[in-house]
Amino acid sequence: MKLLDIFGALKKDMDFIEQQLYRSIDGDDELLGETSLHLLKAGGKRLRPIFVLLGGKFGVYDLQRLQYIAVPLELIHSASLVHDDVIDDADTRRGKPTVKSKWDNRIAMYTGDYIYAKALMQVTQLDNPYIHRILARAMVQMSIGEMEQIRDFFNTEQSVRNYLLRIRRKTALLIAISCQLGAMAAEAPAKVSSLLYRYGYNVGMAFQIRDDLLDLFGTEKVIGKPPGSDMRQGNITIPVIYALQEASLRGPLLKEIRGIQAGDGSGDVTRAIEMIRTSPGIHRAEELADRFIQKALNALKCLPDNKARAHLQEIALFVNKRSY
Repeated sequence: MKLLDIFGALKKDMDFIEQQLYRSIDGDDELLGETSLHLLKAGGKRLRPIFVLLGGKFGVYDLQRLQYIAVPLELIHSASLVHDDVIDDADTRRGKPTVKSKWDNRIAMYTGDYIYAKALMQVTQLDNPYIHRILARAMVQMSIGEMEQIRDFFNTEQSVRNYLLRIRRKTALLIAISCQLGAMAAEAPAKVSSLLYRYGYNVGMAFQIRDDLLDLFGTEKVIGKPPGSDMRQGNITIPVIYALQEASLRGPLLKEIRGIQAGDGSGDVTRAIEMIRTSPGIHRAEELADRFIQKALNALKCLPDNKARAHLQEIALFVNKRSY
């Protein structure tokens, strides 16, 4: 099975979700509608809505009902990206100008707030306060994760544990509840939604680790931003943490990172990337992603054997080997 086959199998339903995404941000204010639409039109993998729909396949599949999970989760993800771009001072995302660069920081921040509010309006269409609480808790945790990332900018002493907790909050949690809430909205058994949460959490952890590796190995054309963007912004990711644990690399790499932080030309991102690329840290980060994917696959083994489970397995394997 190919990943394109999964998208093909869900194309009709995903086209509907895409239409609902655009409709959800329309009609209140011309500028906010324009800035929000600019972000959505930049594209993206739409993995969270796909996870929602596949989670719904384990219960009573009702697209009209599932839209009120799939749309808000994608909106929340999109809103977080708008805010990220302000914090990171990023000019491009997915190869397109960010809201922040096309307009300004103030417009970008209000755009993110507007999209968050629209997400909450969507989910309230479901009369299930437990779903509302799960979503609200996830948004709180995402905010904490963002604050932790800011606090740890250029922190070369941070631990692997701190990094994992941060990406759990920033990335993995939203993917986990995408799987979980899709099943809950479809009234699947509690055990099934719990296993789907576990699957999504582990896929999300691997997804972010792979994203951090792509930032070091990808090209701007493929990843939509200059390689080494994380380091320029002060975001110390797991390959860097592992590389800094190598005695022979620590001194030279620290010198480059501190020079990048100083912004006085004494640090070179390209040199730092080359050091990390040739370090054992790359292999260790890949092994860590492999372990999370294996945990995700183990969770799937306990689910009913259906097409949705096969699709989820294929997505997990794609995430762990993705090059974009």
